[in-house]
Amino acid sequence: MEYADTERTRQLSFSRLPPGQAKAALLLLHDLPHLTVLGTAGDTGLMIRYELPYYTLEKIELALIDQGFHLDNSLINKLRRALFYYAENIQCQNLTQPAQRERTRRIFAQVYEHHSHGDHDDTPPEWREYR
Repeated sequence: MEYADTERTRQLSFSRLPPGQAKAALLLLHDLPHLTVLGTAGDTGLMIRYELPYYTLEKIELALIDQGFHLDNSLINKLRRALFYYAENIQCQNLTQPAQRERTRRIFAQVYEHHSHGDHDDTPPEWREYR
């Protein structure tokens, strides 16, 4: 079963104070496997590319906050983050549960095959073709 692209490119936006956070985050993140730092975007942005389900934007940002970084908390960035967090969370759940979905589909297919469907007609065949 093929899945949608699991590679994500995102911009991390840091607050203006303290200065130099984007460059410090670049140094912190550049050696992680399945994560590529593409470069800085201005003084407060950092472009990264990562692969689901190894990383999600939420996990990366929480790890940076734990290290003392301050993210830009403007309304548009909060909304963008919430949307990305939700979408990536759902996709990660879907990536880790395909076998369960396939088993469930097979079970329902078997039940459907063995169940009378209401399309059974007790009319004798010769009467069905009577004209």
